[in-house]
Amino acid sequence: MKLTRRTLLILGLCAGLVAPAIAAEDRGTTEQAQAMVKKGIAYIKEHGKEKAFAEFSNMSNKDFHDRDLYLFAYDLNGVNLSHGNNPKMNGKNLIDLKVGDKFVVKEMIAMANSKGKGWIDYQWPNPVTKVLETKSTYIEKLDNYFVGCGAYK
Repeated sequence: MKLTRRTLLILGLCAGLVAPAIAAEDRGTTEQAQAMVKKGIAYIKEHGKEKAFAEFSNMSNKDFHDRDLYLFAYDLNGVNLSHGNNPKMNGKNLIDLKVGDKFVVKEMIAMANSKGKGWIDYQWPNPVTKVLETKSTYIEKLDNYFVGCGAYK
């Protein structure tokens, strides 16, 4: 079959319409992020925080890693207790971490202390695309720390 310029143009336009739909399927949703936090908190209550934090940081654990969704936990002083996408952050105090115009960890701590749970929007590198993107993160406080998971918009 001979492909004309017109056929190639039509195929290209169709691919341009389909690609965003495929890309959207590769992203977690805010509902899935919130559900993962709830699942993580249930795991903590059943198995203890040490085992849970190890599992959150285990990137091969599909219960706590799904596409661009992963769990993290911080204490209320800003120390990272577990990071599902970058275990090198574990144990580091990131209270002064500023991304764009936001002190991300400080805002999460303020949310945890004031409301106990909620949503925060900020810029963060997407682990799939490697691009700085807007992320909407749900956090929930448990004892003297909080667990969070966010979805990229």
